[in-house]
Amino acid sequence: MNEPQYLTPAEITETTIQIGIKKTQYSALNLFLLGILAGVFIAFASEGSNMAAFNLFAKPETYGLGKALAGAIFGTGLMLVVIAGGELFTGNTLIFAGVLAKRIKLKAMLRNWFFVYLGNFVGSVLIAYMMNESGLFNSGANDLGAITIKIASYKVGLSFSQAFYLGIMCNWLVCLAVWMATGAKDISGKIWAIFFPIWLFITSGFEHSIANMYYIPAGIFAKGNPQWAQAAMDLGVSAEKLAALNWNSFLIQNLLPVTLGNIVGGAVFVGGVYWFVYLRNSTKKN
Repeated sequence: MNEPQYLTPAEITETTIQIGIKKTQYSALNLFLLGILAGVFIAFASEGSNMAAFNLFAKPETYGLGKALAGAIFGTGLMLVVIAGGELFTGNTLIFAGVLAKRIKLKAMLRNWFFVYLGNFVGSVLIAYMMNESGLFNSGANDLGAITIKIASYKVGLSFSQAFYLGIMCNWLVCLAVWMATGAKDISGKIWAIFFPIWLFITSGFEHSIANMYYIPAGIFAKGNPQWAQAAMDLGVSAEKLAALNWNSFLIQNLLPVTLGNIVGGAVFVGGVYWFVYLRNSTKKN
């Protein structure tokens, strides 16, 4: 009889903790470098999905279709992280299951999060800068640059609570994608496990802190180009909203609440719940 090509949910829980233990043992330099790679991979997915769908985003009647198309492309970023290798902060919120199981120290988890988050930021902003310098935002008679600015402006315009809840729902799905990919024993299984939850999260319009490390800096860089800024205003971005798009609004109004929401979505609603269901009693015995 052939062995199943996937793990059960209980087995995924145990495997996730074992993976988390290894992740917390990496050197700070390796965490930072692997974090840069993951930031680059997610940024590539972000710019590619925008390139595919920017003309659909520009029209209300095709906006949803654009989100669906963008979502179909965006999953490539997490596939690269999981299969090629990288350290992604949002997925690493699952390390919390190991903390609950008393097999990973809280300090070790926070150390991992810090260096990975920093690396993700550097990698994402690097691609945002390169995209700005490449001239690709001229695509579609400057419409790609305009949409890049419009997306960034929308994101920094969210209220704290809106960004927080959108962050929770986002990483709930992202960590379920990582969770199921962990349960798949072959590459094709991992790809399909990642594809559908990520497609759903992008189509839904949820907020991912690492993706926003590309989306918003890209918009900040792009608004420095008068043609792209004017094209964004032609799409409805007011002068006030354009002025409000800056590094301070990025960090305080979006990145902070989205990051907190991402932690809750991944650490509590995925890692925490599955630890409670499958390993809580064994942890107590230990």
